[in-house]
Amino acid sequence: MIDPKEPLPVYVQLKNLLIQEIVDGRYGPGDRLPTEQELCTIYQISRTPVNRALTEMAEEGIVVRQRRHGSFVNPGWIPPNTAASTLKVVVPEGSWEATVLAAAPPELSLDIVQVGLSDLRQVLVRAVAEGRAPDLAIMDSVWVHEFAASGFLASLEELDPDWVHDEYEGDFVEPFRSANKFDGHPVAVQAEADVAGIWYRRSDLAAVGHQPPRTWAELATLGRALAQRGTAIPLTLPGGSLAGETATYCLLSLLASNGAGVLGHDAVTLDTAAVTESLTFLRELLHAGVISAESVSYERHVPIHQLAHGQASMAIGGSYDAPALAAAASLTTESLLDQFGFIAMPAGPRGHSATLAGGMVYGIFRQAASPKLSMRLLRAVTSIEALTRMSKDTWQLAPRRTALQRAAQQSSFLRTTATMLQQAVVRPSTPPYARVSAQLYALLESVLLGRRDPRAAAARTADMISAITGLPVA
Repeated sequence: MIDPKEPLPVYVQLKNLLIQEIVDGRYGPGDRLPTEQELCTIYQISRTPVNRALTEMAEEGIVVRQRRHGSFVNPGWIPPNTAASTLKVVVPEGSWEATVLAAAPPELSLDIVQVGLSDLRQVLVRAVAEGRAPDLAIMDSVWVHEFAASGFLASLEELDPDWVHDEYEGDFVEPFRSANKFDGHPVAVQAEADVAGIWYRRSDLAAVGHQPPRTWAELATLGRALAQRGTAIPLTLPGGSLAGETATYCLLSLLASNGAGVLGHDAVTLDTAAVTESLTFLRELLHAGVISAESVSYERHVPIHQLAHGQASMAIGGSYDAPALAAAASLTTESLLDQFGFIAMPAGPRGHSATLAGGMVYGIFRQAASPKLSMRLLRAVTSIEALTRMSKDTWQLAPRRTALQRAAQQSSFLRTTATMLQQAVVRPSTPPYARVSAQLYALLESVLLGRRDPRAAAARTADMISAITGLPVA
C-alpha cells in the first residue's frame, strides 16, 4: 500500500505499484486501469499524485491514455522483468506444446519441456524433491490430490482470487471444479476433458442387423452375433497392468454403468453386489468368446488399433482415442464418424448408461520462480478462445461451458461427447490414487485370467484399498 510517511513521493509509490501489477499480470496488454477517481478511493490519496503517476506512465509508453475512456496497458510495452523471466513449463508429449504456445501471451518467454506420459508423474515428483519444480505443468487430473496433499501445488485463490470467483467458479463445468479442489480450494484447472465409452464399426453392426447397444444384455447379444459371424474379437479392451491407468479408466466406466464405484465419502464401496455383478458380466463375455483373455497383455494403444484394422468390431476406450483411431484407419477426423461410432457405456441391471470423465490439468507449483506470471499464463491457456481452439483441433472436450458450446456447434462428435459429459462421474479423488489404481487394474486382470472369482476378487481388492486409504470397507 501507499504510505505518505515514506521518503518516496506518493505518486512514485503509486506508479511503482501499478507497474508491478502489470508485471504480475493483474492488468494484461490492452486492459484498462482503474480510473483516477477509483485509484483515489483504493489508495486513499488525492487526485494530484494519481494524475502525475498516470501521466509519467503514459510518457514512458507503459500505458495509453484515451480521453473520456481511461488509461490502458500498452500492448507494445514489455516490462523489463518480464522480458528477463522465463517460465519453465512441463508438458506431456503430443500436441500440448503447440497448444500452450498458441495461447501464451507473446511477451512471456517459455522454456517448454516435453516428457513421455508414462514418465511424467515421476519426473514432476523428482523435480519437486530436488527443488527445481517447473512454474507450471500439465498433469493427469488424478494426481491433483496427491500433489496438493504433499504441498506441491499453489492455491489459485491466493494467486488470483478475482479470476477464481469470476471465471473458474462461473464458467468451468462440474465435475471438474470439485475434483480439482483440495480442502475446498482450487489447486488445478482442467486443461481438457475426455469421456469413456465404446467405439464400434458401423459396418460390422449393420452386417449382423444390430443397433449400438443400450444395455448390457444388448451388448452381450451383439457380441455373440459378431462372434458367430466370425469376427476375431467382437469386443476388445485394455485389460491388465500393461495398460495401466487406461485399464482402470475402462473398469470404472463399467462399474458406473451398474451404479457402482470404488470410494464413497468415508468408505471403500468396492465390496458390493453391484461390483460383483459387473465383474461377473465381464467373465460371461469372456466365456462367450466376446472378449479375449489376451486383453490382459494389451498395452493401452492396442485395442484402438485392433478396431482400426478390422480385427475387432468394438473397443472399450475413450473419446481421447479419436485422433489415434483416425490415423490408424487412414481417415481424416472429419470422416471418422462415417465409419465408426462412439457411445456411453450401456446400462447395467442396477444402473443406467454412464461414462467416466477424465483428462489433464494445469497446475502451478509452490516452488514456481514466477507464480504471478505463471497465473497469467494459466489464464491465457484456459481462456474461452484458447479452449475452443484446443477442442476443435484435438476433439477433446473444453472444460468451460462457453468454450464447450462454441466447439460443439461445429462438430457432431463434440456434441455427442458433450452430452455424455453432463452425466459423467470422475475417478476417485484421493491422495494415494496411483496405488488405488494399481489395485483396480490388478483386479481386472485377475478376473479375466480366472485367478479369483469376481466376489472374492472384489472383496480382496476392497481390503487392499482400505489399507491404502485408511477408509473402512462399506
